[in-house]
Amino acid sequence: MEQNYKNHTRLVKGYHGILALLILTGFIGSLFNLCGSWNNESLYSASLITLLFVCCIMLFWFTRSFPLRAQDRAIRSEENFRHFILTGKPLPSELKIGQIIALRFASDDEYQKLIQRAITDKMDSKSIKLAIQNWKPDYYRV
Repeated sequence: MEQNYKNHTRLVKGYHGILALLILTGFIGSLFNLCGSWNNESLYSASLITLLFVCCIMLFWFTRSFPLRAQDRAIRSEENFRHFILTGKPLPSELKIGQIIALRFASDDEYQKLIQRAITDKMDSKSIKLAIQNWKPDYYRV
């Protein structure tokens, strides 16, 4: 399938859907359990279960955010190298990481114009992606 703005995001059903729903359901259930055991001897175990689900939420969040940050750094390096090959200069320092990540989808033909437009118009990543005419797919980002 050809990648474009409408289908370039990647959601993993097992992770973003099922696991997120299970953790959220367990957390809500643990809060009800904690509130229901407030004045009896099971308060300690209810607190531990709630704490466990708070840890699961944090683990769920960081399991996704840490690799994305590493990918963002790799994309920044790749795009800096791409810009250097095309122009002999590094990427302009005015570009923000979100703009650089969005620019990776631009073809070489429109890359320079979009960079200048992103800087002068202070375009956000969505605007940059929508402005791309010839989409260069990135099938490796997770």
